[in-house]
Amino acid sequence: MKKNKQRIALVADRAPAARQAWRRLTARYDNVPPNKADVVVALGGDGFMLHALHRYMNRGIPIFGMNRGTVGFLMNRYDEESLDERIAHAEKHTLHPLRMRAVTVGDRVVNALAINEVSLLRETRQAAKIRVTIDAVVRMEELVCDGVLVATPSGSTAYNLSAHGPIIPVGSNILALTPISAFRPRNWRGALLPAAAKIRFDIVQNQKRPVSAVADSTEVRDVIRVDIVEDRARSVQIMFDPEHNLEERILNEQFQH
Repeated sequence: MKKNKQRIALVADRAPAARQAWRRLTARYDNVPPNKADVVVALGGDGFMLHALHRYMNRGIPIFGMNRGTVGFLMNRYDEESLDERIAHAEKHTLHPLRMRAVTVGDRVVNALAINEVSLLRETRQAAKIRVTIDAVVRMEELVCDGVLVATPSGSTAYNLSAHGPIIPVGSNILALTPISAFRPRNWRGALLPAAAKIRFDIVQNQKRPVSAVADSTEVRDVIRVDIVEDRARSVQIMFDPEHNLEERILNEQFQH
């Protein structure tokens, strides 16, 4: 007889390893629909975890991920034993997403949320030219680059780290502003900003040098202006085993060889 201490919704990526794990776990634990669950158990990789975090945002359902993907930075180790006990002792972390407001060449306005980062990327062979404004003050008239991104602490170990941006501790109330292959100013490495900062990117010569904006998985082509703020009205809860909590993972990343 299956018994759960908490009502669990098991959801899985389409990858074979994730689907196999879903079948094995549903044979051992009761599986309820997410709208009736106390916790969602997500089986997959970091991409699927981001999908789950977006899907269940603001529904008050914490998400406990188990890695059936590649990197699994946002996931716990996969183990079929004692799932109830692991969930009962897991630590919860509340994350606030970034809100992107992008305006395109045709004056279309697109709003999207990003848990990891908002990134701007050149669309053609020519480098982008981007004006950077922070809290209504122009800080850089022209950043010539392949792109630029704004990352949250939880996203600072993803694309931001690959672009040589800083790793940010959770709870620091800081965002990373990181250039992607900056050409001018050549030695600029980015900036750390207060989480409450209002960030604006204006695309200079947007017809000649088109740029796209991406908020996690939402892409907007041919943008002329992008505004980014942390959305404190929205939140997601992610759960980790105590010995592998998010703060410890981010700290460990800073000492990788």
